Amino acid sequence: MFSGLVAFAAYFFGAIGYCVVFGLIYTRLTAHDEFDLIVRQHNASAGLAFGGALIGFALALAGAVHNTQSALEFMVWGLIAMLSQFLAYGVARLLHPGLSNAIEQNALASAYWVASVSIASGLLAAACMSP
Repeated sequence: MFSGLVAFAAYFFGAIGYCVVFGLIYTRLTAHDEFDLIVRQHNASAGLAFGGALIGFALALAGAVHNTQSALEFMVWGLIAMLSQFLAYGVARLLHPGLSNAIEQNALASAYWVASVSIASGLLAAACMSP
């Protein structure tokens, strides 16, 4: 039982660490300031878009946790999951050039768009990580 608890803690805290790193990088990639929009301005679109990106990343990370046999393997697949989310955001921006401006203006349709692309990407990435 102890070894199972150690494995749980390693994967759980590793995944939390990855989520923190993902959030820090993702907020630098966007043209808008998520922290200001979400915390200070209570912008629902920013919260939805960022939340969707975090959920998409967490889904892909869950696939990595489920399908890896070692910490190194988890780290590699976690990095791939992160890169796939950044790629998904890039595609969402490419197809919606005014995405950041729309989110700043609290346009929910744009937030649903980027959240949906992020979650779909996370689901696909998790499915593709099967052994």
